[in-house]
Amino acid sequence: MEYRKLLTFFAEGDPVINTTGTDTLSAEMKTYYDKLLIKLVGPALVHDQFAQLRDIPKNGGKTIEFRKFSPLPKATTPLTEGVTPAGQKMTVTKLEATVSQYGDYITLSDVIQLTAIDKIVVEATQEIADQAGRTLDTVTREVINGGTNVQYAGGAAARTALTATNKLTVKEIMKAVATLKGANARPVDDAYVAIIHPYISYDLMRDEEYKEIFKYTNPKPIYEGEIGKFSNVRFVESTESKIWADAGAVISGSDKYSVFSTLVVGKNAYGTTKVEGGGLQHIVKPLGSAGSSDPLNQRSTVGWKALKTAKILVDDYMVRIESVAGEYAQAEAN
Repeated sequence: MEYRKLLTFFAEGDPVINTTGTDTLSAEMKTYYDKLLIKLVGPALVHDQFAQLRDIPKNGGKTIEFRKFSPLPKATTPLTEGVTPAGQKMTVTKLEATVSQYGDYITLSDVIQLTAIDKIVVEATQEIADQAGRTLDTVTREVINGGTNVQYAGGAAARTALTATNKLTVKEIMKAVATLKGANARPVDDAYVAIIHPYISYDLMRDEEYKEIFKYTNPKPIYEGEIGKFSNVRFVESTESKIWADAGAVISGSDKYSVFSTLVVGKNAYGTTKVEGGGLQHIVKPLGSAGSSDPLNQRSTVGWKALKTAKILVDDYMVRIESVAGEYAQAEAN
């Protein structure tokens, strides 16, 4: 059922909210609201775009299993005529992670719903979808920014040594790419992917070497948030890229530089759970559904809950470049 048809239905039909909290909700309406939530959540999940995805376990506890296959050794021994070699067995490493549940809701009064029954549910869904997206994206972000394969811009010795001169440059990106290639990390699709904050991409784009390269490398974007490609890296911009406030070198007094993460990742560097297929639920409780706890039918709720986890699978397939944003020295942590 299309959105405009839903509005017509509510305008002409019974003014009672039949949503996911009632048995009288039509299949079309439930599908519409669920898809709306998924659609609105999706674009915010920048860090999940490049993960190995796994289904939420059903009736199997709270543990999800990722598998890492080790490469086979080289077969440098010549075959003997007529003799079958011993062959090899695949080496599989099992990596487990425990899923956790997240969620929140909005309470709607009966008064606010009197004039726009359907519209307020849609607007509330938009708000919780934004919240859900940022929440689930942050869960993944925090895990993968805990990797040990770190590169400090400008050759700094540690995060605490980073100053305004330690900016992200083309040289830093190419160094990270060399590290990934040296580890035999495969590209995600046709290229490696860098998740970068807008403040840092601003610095990068002012690099003279970047300006020259980008004149000849400007393919069509294929990822949500993609802003460009060079040196076999596609750059995906996100304000949710990790920021460590007051974590760099001292500016003056007690003030310190904020440090930004730019993650350059290859295929199967990390894994996470899917949003679709039960990973995210949209829950609407209409007026009158609370029983004696809401005796005057004054409240309804629109909410979400999700099962989520993330896991680094191969640390060598991901490089975290830490740098300072030249003109945004004291950005807030996120």
